[in-house]
This record gives sequence, C-alpha cells and structure tokens, in this order.
Amino acid sequence: MTAEAREEPDVTDAIETADVPEAAAPDAAPALPPIELTESALEALLFVAEKPLSRREIAALAGTDRATVDARLGDLEVSLRDRGIRLLVDGDRVELATATEGGALVARYIGADAVRLSPASLETLAIVAYRQPVTKGAVERIRGVDSDYTMRTLLHRRFIVELGRSEAPGRPFLYGTGFEFLERFGLTSLDEMPPLDVDVAARLAEEGGEPITEPLFPSDDSDG
Repeated sequence: MTAEAREEPDVTDAIETADVPEAAAPDAAPALPPIELTESALEALLFVAEKPLSRREIAALAGTDRATVDARLGDLEVSLRDRGIRLLVDGDRVELATATEGGALVARYIGADAVRLSPASLETLAIVAYRQPVTKGAVERIRGVDSDYTMRTLLHRRFIVELGRSEAPGRPFLYGTGFEFLERFGLTSLDEMPPLDVDVAARLAEEGGEPITEPLFPSDDSDG
C-alpha cells in the first residue's frame, strides 16, 4: 500500500483529554440554621419532650454552644421557683416536672395515689441515693439481707435506674436514682439531699465489710 496508513486515534488519550464531568458527590444534609435559645423557647422544648434531654441535645437542636444552654437553664430554674413547674437536673440531663406543692391536687386529677414505699424500700433507696453508682451486691452487703425483690420494685417504679456495669468480676449492673426519685421527694437535683450523719456515712462506706444486721435508717413498722 503506497498511501500511508491512517493513524488510529489513541482511545486512552481520547478518554484522558475528554472533558468528563466529575461524579457528583452525594448531597450532604443541609445545615439547619441556628435558633435563638430564649428562656421561653427552652421551656417549650422541655415541655413537649417525652424524655429528659441532655445539654448536648439541646445545644444541637438550637445550633448553639453549651455555655448558652447552661445560661438559659439557670435563668429558667430561677423563673420557675415560685411556679407550679420545676426544672429537675440529674447530671447532664434536665426535664420539667410538677412542683411538690401541687402534688396532691395533680394526683387527685389523674386519679393516682401517692406511691407508698415500705421501710425496706426506703432503706434500699436511701443506700442507692447516697452510694450511687452502686451494685445490688453492695446494697445487700450494707443491708445484710437479700434485696433482689426490693431492687426490682424500685426499678419498676423508676425510683432507681441502671447506670451501666461495674468493672468487678461478672460485670454486675450499677444503679442510681432516676428523675422519679427527684420528683417524688421534691428535689431539683441530688445536691439538695440532706447531708448524712457522720456515723451513717461511715457505715455506708463499709460496703465491703461484714453484713450489717441493724437497720441502717430506723423506722416504724408501718409502710411509708
């Protein structure tokens, strides 16, 4: 063939030089605009919340920082002191609850009697409240008796809650008080619990010692 062979185009070169648009990145969720966290807005949020909210959750919802959340919570707590609603604080979580002053009227409206606790339940609850986080085994060593039924009753009534597991052998559950405890005893935080007698505090510290046969908190024979 006298004519020069027509040179075939290099497919690779064609692909490399072609103006191929880059693949579109997946659409990222649009950032929500921040909302001013006023005292009234915070109160409304906690009012409709179906569970306690953490400060981090509130900050994320409002698109603000932790310091602003703490400041608004402080303002709200002060504003609610003379009203029928209280701000309950349990560690990082907060929620609204009715004030104890209106408890009898609210209970009559909803047809619910105040929960009565037996002396054994009150003793167990006090141990958990002052020693939390605490295992069931530690509670039993302090009380000197089996506390399985009492602990299950307090869990069912939401006076105590599971906080996690211990690092001890067997990884037993750790228990602490819940929001129901604060509301039932008219507390807005655990810091408001009365200080323990020195002797009682020392006996609580003997969690790993010999079983205590005497009642930790003396009470009469009637349920309360």
